[in-house]
Amino acid sequence: MTTARNRTTAPRRGVTLAGARLVLPTGVVENGRLTFAGSTIESIGGERAVGDLDLTGCTVVPGFVDLHVHGGGGASYASGSAEEALTVARTHLEHGTTTTVASTVTGEIDEVCRQAAVLSELVEDGVLAGVHFEGPFISHHRCGAHRPDLLRDPDPAVVRKLVDAARGHARMVTLAPELPGGLESVRMLADLGVIAAVGHTDADYTRTLEAVEAGATVATHLFNAMPGIQHRAPGPIVALLEDERVTVELINDGTHLHPSVLDLAYGTAGAERVALITDAMGAAGMGDGLYPLGPLQVRVEDGVARLVEGGAIAGSTLTLDVAFKRSVTVNRLSLAQTVQSVSTTPARLLGLADTVGTLEAGKLADLAVLDSATYDLLAVVRHGQWITGADRFTPAV
Repeated sequence: MTTARNRTTAPRRGVTLAGARLVLPTGVVENGRLTFAGSTIESIGGERAVGDLDLTGCTVVPGFVDLHVHGGGGASYASGSAEEALTVARTHLEHGTTTTVASTVTGEIDEVCRQAAVLSELVEDGVLAGVHFEGPFISHHRCGAHRPDLLRDPDPAVVRKLVDAARGHARMVTLAPELPGGLESVRMLADLGVIAAVGHTDADYTRTLEAVEAGATVATHLFNAMPGIQHRAPGPIVALLEDERVTVELINDGTHLHPSVLDLAYGTAGAERVALITDAMGAAGMGDGLYPLGPLQVRVEDGVARLVEGGAIAGSTLTLDVAFKRSVTVNRLSLAQTVQSVSTTPARLLGLADTVGTLEAGKLADLAVLDSATYDLLAVVRHGQWITGADRFTPAV
């Protein structure tokens, strides 16, 4: 029998990855060496030794952090089912997302509160990093894949009801600040320590600046579901890009944004202010077909999700490993820029920079292993446990 004392004093058996390219906060290291033991990274560096796993030809980056995801694996966070929520989280975990925030969609307030209660239990279990409410406090003119008849103004009391339903785990609320109660709700959220995000909005440039002054710090999927840039009416996009206090979400799936538009955002805001997200719905990790998105039906054809009625783009089928690969191979971003946007920036925004988002000793061993030539995902480690790919690598002798 193992005693409590023995469990405490027994040495941890570490796993060492050697020969890989490591993307560290200080730069890219070739032929690097990383050891993790238990749930954390123990050390980075040192000489190769017998028993090290050979990761020659691989690139190791911190596990991905997704601020905005609705579903995957045929399941949805808005289902109100813990089983479905676990399926979503597992699907994205197998694609490298080791930290994920669960996003809801517009619904009846009491139903969204019920969903939040279910998701909060999974936050407390360590599966999720928080809850993001997208809707119902959004513009009828920019509602996208949200049911127009369920939209409502962001009355601070109702916004607070949703936040309270998450039992301290509400991370972000997306709203349209031009609506009655919008600025008041932004101020309230900022006071509560919940991220106020501007999105699905018809706000002009001035009102968007007012929202930022009130405490809004995120642009929900910038460019999508908001007015475009006009030379006499710059609108919310310019206001959100130019303010250094704002982090902008971008969906790099080749459908939501033209590559040159993504390049424009990076050139203006820099990787430190860009968070790559999936905005994925239930078809992520699946094939074409019909899927629910909250109370709406979505048809996926050739990997593009659109509402059955109306044809509006309805989230994505993206996973962050694909976004990572596109960023490096299509947009020609550096590895450091891509890691910043897919891991470091969202971790900082969530207040988790002390534990995740970079490869550093003492942080959680959340790792994504990529092929250095193709940037395809080969393996995933979360909290020191191999999720996928453990059998790919052999020890040195």
